[in-house]
Amino acid sequence: MNLVILTGAGISAESGLATFRDLGGLWSQVRLEEVATPEAFAADPDRVQGFYNARRAQLHQVAPNPAHEALARLDAAWDRGDFLLVTQNVDDLHERAGSRRLHHMHGELRRARCLACGADSPWQDDIGPDSSCPACGVSGRLRPHVVWFGEIPLGMERIEAALEVCDMFVSIGTSGRVWPAAGFAAAVRRRARTVEINLEASDGASIFHETRHGPAGRLVPQWVEEMLR
Repeated sequence: MNLVILTGAGISAESGLATFRDLGGLWSQVRLEEVATPEAFAADPDRVQGFYNARRAQLHQVAPNPAHEALARLDAAWDRGDFLLVTQNVDDLHERAGSRRLHHMHGELRRARCLACGADSPWQDDIGPDSSCPACGVSGRLRPHVVWFGEIPLGMERIEAALEVCDMFVSIGTSGRVWPAAGFAAAVRRRARTVEINLEASDGASIFHETRHGPAGRLVPQWVEEMLR
């Protein structure tokens, strides 16, 4: 059985990371047009860098929760077919839990991308106006390695190839409002079993063959134990 799992902000919220779209989330505190578009970065790079520097710093204060750890166990143990964990999250909690067959479709906070040479490199600290690219050495051309609104998610070919052969698609902690990820379940439901695990019904809950609603930290370990029996 080939598995594709999609995770969203809800799985990391239980570790203490702020979500974007929930009541009181990040988009209620700052306008996305000001910090999450290429145009915003061109107009005010210091403000955009500051927003992502603060989010990167927050990663030092959080740890993977039982849902992340359960998915890492499934990754390590799953030998009955292909496995791909696709995350919309830009944090590194899946990696820190031990996930390896993992793809960040919206980029990663702990990487920086160089506008001079195009390389993306590991990055742990703040990105400043004088920060140099580890690949080419040019200063002042780094941006967060995060997909902004109006940009194409990363590695869509890899995701689409996995979806084409998957037998089960599981969506965990997603709002069902962010495209193209919001369309994954509908794309595969005629040939694959679709499961939603979410705190509450998402906008696309009716698309799924099975829904389980409650905290990811409780429901995901339960589901993983069922899959590994």
